[in-house]
Amino acid sequence: MAQIANDARFWDRTARKYAAGPIADMAGYERTVERTRQHLKADDTVLEFGCGTGTTALRLAPSVRRIVATDISGEMIAIARGKAEAAGIGNVAFEVATLAAISEPDATFDVALGFNVLHLIAARGETLAGLHRLLKPGGIFISKTPCLKEMNPLLRLVVPLMQRIGKAPYVSFLSTEDLEREIAAAGFEMIGRERHASRGRDARPFLVARKR
Repeated sequence: MAQIANDARFWDRTARKYAAGPIADMAGYERTVERTRQHLKADDTVLEFGCGTGTTALRLAPSVRRIVATDISGEMIAIARGKAEAAGIGNVAFEVATLAAISEPDATFDVALGFNVLHLIAARGETLAGLHRLLKPGGIFISKTPCLKEMNPLLRLVVPLMQRIGKAPYVSFLSTEDLEREIAAAGFEMIGRERHASRGRDARPFLVARKR
């Protein structure tokens, strides 16, 4: 819990700057949104955890019945709620919560989404088990996660230094293989693997898994 509280404070401090920053690879992001949309149905109930300022949830809202979007940062959620109100989107519920604190009953969701978040969670095993519990039988989990083992090795030196001075949250160094192994161990079957970056080597695999 101490790690979650520390990370929440970090994201609260950086929320406004994060919200104002541009998406680095807009073409790659658009591909991710479109491929995600292809896995959704109009009557789906969707969970997005680690939703940040709500950009993706609001983009996907017209494609589904309801989205519950959560984040540990109250500042991020405040921004997301403001964006939803400004856009007149009423089928997204933004909540400050961890997966363990979500009030929805088991087997509620048709689809779960986790974008750019799994590498920021220390208790990934518990998180993935929670997703498995919240999904309906045969439900889909879609993720796109930076796998830092496949990125610049200097990050292993830089990130700990930034953490010591409060400039970075918890970060895990994963490979795609590590991530797929953890998802499978939580009771999922991998059914899709893609790379969406528009340039360079893509270390953010787009993974689609089905609850077994």
